Amino acid sequence: MKTATWLRSASVLTFVHAVTHTIGGVYAPPAPGPQQTAIDAMKANLFPVMGSMRTQWDFYHGMGLAVAIFLTAEAVVLWLLAGVTQKSTAGLQGVLVTFLLGYLALAAVSMQYFFLPPVIVELLIAGCLLMAILAIRQSSARGHSDGPF
Repeated sequence: MKTATWLRSASVLTFVHAVTHTIGGVYAPPAPGPQQTAIDAMKANLFPVMGSMRTQWDFYHGMGLAVAIFLTAEAVVLWLLAGVTQKSTAGLQGVLVTFLLGYLALAAVSMQYFFLPPVIVELLIAGCLLMAILAIRQSSARGHSDGPF
């Protein structure tokens, strides 16, 4: 497959990751019992942070939203990069290697602190990015751009 196809695949997977993270992680209601008790405790105590009063829940919820925003932004960037490859792939490898290493690190963090489904999606995204990098290298070895797709 062409570089653009791999990048669009990574983009779609990243967007799916953003949506499922938002629905299942940020806005999913806690289960009654220990989960609800933990969230209640996170919301119960305000403390000053840099001139604002916040709770542990504010940080937890805010970081969940931040991750959703950045995953969505990454999905858009990957889609736009796929369009760039129609003209040239010059200089793109460094950007894709950065994303690849980031998703491999995210998969490691997700395995350590979360659960298997995000790890699988992150590894699939990393695989698409690796295939895009290999497609660029193959195209460069042949001495031409990838073409329209």
